[in-house]
Amino acid sequence: MLNLETSRLLLRRWTDRDLLPMSRINGDPEVMQWIGEGTTRAEDQTKVFIERCEEMWETQGFGLFAVEIRETEELAGFVGLSVPTFLPEVMPSVEIGWRLGRSFWGKGIATEAAEETLRFGFEHCDLNKILSICQIGNIASEHIMQKLGMYLERETADPSCGRRVRVYAIERQNLTF
Repeated sequence: MLNLETSRLLLRRWTDRDLLPMSRINGDPEVMQWIGEGTTRAEDQTKVFIERCEEMWETQGFGLFAVEIRETEELAGFVGLSVPTFLPEVMPSVEIGWRLGRSFWGKGIATEAAEETLRFGFEHCDLNKILSICQIGNIASEHIMQKLGMYLERETADPSCGRRVRVYAIERQNLTF
């Protein structure tokens, strides 16, 4: 089983014990306001989400990591790689994304986990370019993308919900951490 570690975090595959804390994260309207149409997800939807995360690992060799705080073993949310099929104009591509519970915001956790995930994508998955997509107005995620050294590639609309998005990118040779 693949795990990545940073000084504070364990990035790991999903377990049954992650369902309830991830359901709380997905059920928080403030967390979900920038995801798709901005609607929350119920526990059964979170269960399907976690199952799909695990399927991605099996079929693609990468996926979304459960992010655990090493000191407390709390689930903070996820960070990982996926294929952004919801935005056909950027295909084929791989996207890095994240979602953390509010109590973990503003602590550098998303950036720390994303740096390790980018390294994983470039070094172990042999990717040459990784995208990150956020809805316009999601300033916190855009700030993380910029801290990661990503550049704005384009603005467009997410056809699944009609909301405007920004697509950021980084190439392997531009990774600076």
